[in-house]
Formats: sequence, structure tokens, C-alpha cells
Amino acid sequence: MVWAARAEEAQQALEQLYWNPSINMYDIEIPCPDGACNTIFHYWWMAHAVDALADGLIRTGSDFYRERLESFYEGILNRNGGEWPNELYDDMEWMAIAWLRAYQATGVEKYKGAALLLWEDIQTGWNEHAGGGIAWQKPQLDYKNTPANAPAVILAARLYQAFGREEDLAWAHKIYNWLKASLVDPETGFVWDGMNRTGDGSIDKDWKFTYCQGVYIGAAVELYRITGDSAYLRDAERTAKAAADELLQGGLWPDEGDGDGGLFKGILIRYLGELASVSEERAELSALLEQQGQALWTRGADPARKVFSTFWSVQPEERVTLSTQLSGIMLLEQLAVLEKRGLTSTALTEEVQS
Repeated sequence: MVWAARAEEAQQALEQLYWNPSINMYDIEIPCPDGACNTIFHYWWMAHAVDALADGLIRTGSDFYRERLESFYEGILNRNGGEWPNELYDDMEWMAIAWLRAYQATGVEKYKGAALLLWEDIQTGWNEHAGGGIAWQKPQLDYKNTPANAPAVILAARLYQAFGREEDLAWAHKIYNWLKASLVDPETGFVWDGMNRTGDGSIDKDWKFTYCQGVYIGAAVELYRITGDSAYLRDAERTAKAAADELLQGGLWPDEGDGDGGLFKGILIRYLGELASVSEERAELSALLEQQGQALWTRGADPARKVFSTFWSVQPEERVTLSTQLSGIMLLEQLAVLEKRGLTSTALTEEVQS
């Protein structure tokens, strides 16, 4: 299991290089002498770290991941002042998705409680500015964007699948319908970032981010799984094609920086992997993901530290942010899932095997 072994190597690098037991959280970059890098609390980065730990637990069943999730839960909660909500609706959605997955992997009730508490707060972000949609943040209720709406669909749909509450499915449909009508290019399926950011109703069509494509794909896949309606599957496949046409650079997803953008490709990869699990185009999607993984492992990784670059075909710098590392882990974990399903190549080149 080549990709599973590589995912585990990357997860162990995350533990050894980034975990800070003094705060029960990950340092936000390495090197981080004396924890000095942690003056800013990157709530949503930590949410994706929870998600990555859930990936590792599902793959291995190891008590290490269970124990790390337990200590991480306490670390994040303490850093956020003893409560889960914050001012950013998209942040809370990522955190709720992550703790729901952790709950489903462990059965720990407080993880379920965190997800449900956050979901109740997230629903308050829906308002009729711009005709509906969930706001990006509480101080700016008239700015609506894809990152605050597509993950909410994923969360609501998964809550419905987990607990059977019809109101959650109704929310998933309502948010998805608004998003598709408002921020998806009807000609191509490419997903725009947001609207009314500047108060004039304009859409940020020039903001072309990988993760906007990923979360819309993920939303469509979840509704397809629930309803069996092939229209959702076609939506997801169409956006995946538009993303590839618009954003691939020499066959690889672009460099989007090492701050928040460091997470963007990993989010796209996660939901392309979800699409590969249900699409008749699974062979092509799996090949595209494996192309990314081969580039990352052979050219975009520091072979000694097992840390990753912001662009998956060049060596990383000495400084590597947590966001960037998590994207690499998400790629390897998705490939491990596809490998287990028999969807990755069995004929890796000698270079890639090295």
C-alpha cells in the first residue's frame, strides 16, 4: 500500500515537527522557535488539522489518532476562550465538518456536541441580503461567498445522513440552490468566490480559487448520495472539468501561497476524491489525483523532513506553514483511500517508488 505508507509518513512528520504540547495544538509553521509563530490563532487551519487526523484514524484505526484528537479538542477549545463559535461562518463550518467526522470515527459524544452547537450558530448567518445565502462573517452580513455556503451544504447533508433530521436536508437544498443560482457560472460550471463584498452587488469573478471548486463539488456529491438525482452528479463533474480547464498549470494545481491559500488545493483534492468515489469518470479523476501525488512525493517534498511545497513540483523552503503541510497530507490521504478501493495505478515508475 504505497500511498497509505506515504500518508502515514506525512502524518508522523506533522506530529513530530508541528505538534506543540504546551498549547495542545499545532504550531502554525516550522521552524517556530519557542512557539513564537502562534501569536495568531488560525481557527480554520486547526479545523482542517482535525479533519486530517480523522483521515489518519479512519485509515489505521490507531489509538494514536484517537488520543491526539482528544488533546486537540481541549487545545482548540481553550484557545477559543472555552467555546466553539467565532465570528466567521466559514470557519465554523469547517470546524463542524471536522468534529462530525471525528465523532463518526470515534463515537465520542462531545465531538458530536461541538458539531451540532456550531451548526445552530451557522444557521443564523442566512439572511436575505443578495437574495439569500449564508454571510461570510457576523460583522458583514451582506457579503455572501462560496466558502460560507458550500461547506454548509456539506455539513447539513452529512448531518442528515448521520441523524436523519429532515430540517437539515431542507437546509442543504436551500443553500445549494441559492449557491448554484448565484455564484456558479451557468456557461461553464466554474464557481466564483463571492458577491457584494464591496457593497455594490458585484461578483468577484476574477478570484479564481481551487477550494471554491472543491467545496461546490463536495456539496453536489453529498446531495447526489442522498437523493440519487444524477443532476447533482453532473453539476459536480461539470465543475471538476471547469476547474481543470481554468486552473491546472502543466497538469498540476497552482501555487496559491503559504497562508490561507496553502489549504486551498488540499480542500479541492479532498472533494475530488469524494467525486471519484461516485462518478463514472473515477478512472480519470483518480489518475489526475495520482499525477498530483507523484509530483508532490518526488519533487515537491523535502525527503528528509517529509514536508511539502506550496507548488507540488518544486522543493519546499525551510519555512513550511501548517496550511501547506495539511494540503499535502490531504492529497496523500485521498490517494490512500483510492488505493484501498483499487483506483490507483499498480505500475508506479521506479522514480515514484523511490
